[in-house]
Amino acid sequence: MAKAIRFDRIGDADVLHLDTVEVGEPGPGQARVRHTYIAVNFIDIYFRIGRYPLALPNGLGSDAVGVVEAVGAGVTDIQPGDRVGYLLGPQGAYADVRVMPADVLIPLPDGVSDRTASTLMMKGMTAQYLFRQVYPLNGGETILYHAAAGGVGLIACQWARAIGVTMIGTVSTEAKAEVARANGCAHTIVTGGMTPEELTREIPKRVREITGGKGVPVVYDSVGKDTLTASLDSLRLRGHMVSNGTSSGPVVIDTMQLAVKGSIWITRPAMVHYATPRPQMLAMADELFGHVLAGRITGEPKQEWALADAAKAHRALESRQTTGATVLVP
Repeated sequence: MAKAIRFDRIGDADVLHLDTVEVGEPGPGQARVRHTYIAVNFIDIYFRIGRYPLALPNGLGSDAVGVVEAVGAGVTDIQPGDRVGYLLGPQGAYADVRVMPADVLIPLPDGVSDRTASTLMMKGMTAQYLFRQVYPLNGGETILYHAAAGGVGLIACQWARAIGVTMIGTVSTEAKAEVARANGCAHTIVTGGMTPEELTREIPKRVREITGGKGVPVVYDSVGKDTLTASLDSLRLRGHMVSNGTSSGPVVIDTMQLAVKGSIWITRPAMVHYATPRPQMLAMADELFGHVLAGRITGEPKQEWALADAAKAHRALESRQTTGATVLVP
């Protein structure tokens, strides 16, 4: 048996409750993992509120680290006792133990603790595919990154610094600006309290000042509705808009505006399309952990809650009371 967070209807954080569920032995191609840390990501909220459909009742969470307890038939590259992390697979990471498809488990290298890995699995791999695959950065670019003090944002700040990219980051408070700068964000724009109209005016203005009027080649926008126009107006001719989140609401765009604003490219990437098949996922992890072991990227959770307090973690994340990564501890 296992303790797990479940929900049977969409809604606010109150729909989350702790339950006892049966786990059992792993079947062919599966492994049973006992979690040490469970990451809380904004995508979990999207599932909870129904923005991303999910059959109910169900568990929640896609990102955790732990130790393999048992493996099923046919599993050869993961063994009991291995430390692993994962970020793909079925929802249900908010649990103390679960059975998983073994092919989504990533071995953790010596020198990377479970606590560090819990911060870096989803968030570090997200930075990898955004910076190295969706729009490959080679160094020397100046980019705009929204929510630079968030869980992914702080890893992105460090990654940008590691490869010689100048990041302009938006943040909600001056305190978060200081954190983002300490992690490698070269320029910050404090947007807390701004209306959507003010965001539309002030962000491109500041970006143009920093870039000598040129604009940036790429914007990574996890905010969505409120910053869409600001992001488009910050781009140079034929720039790339990477819409990697919708924390302020869904993005709806008139494609004619892409032509008007400079033949802009826009993409809405999903991790699963960049982290599969398995060899690609392992190569991404190798690049991430290479930076970690070299000391170029570090990560520790900034907030911890007990598994039973998952609802409190969601409320804090939704109200922008968090900085960096948030984890649940079984």
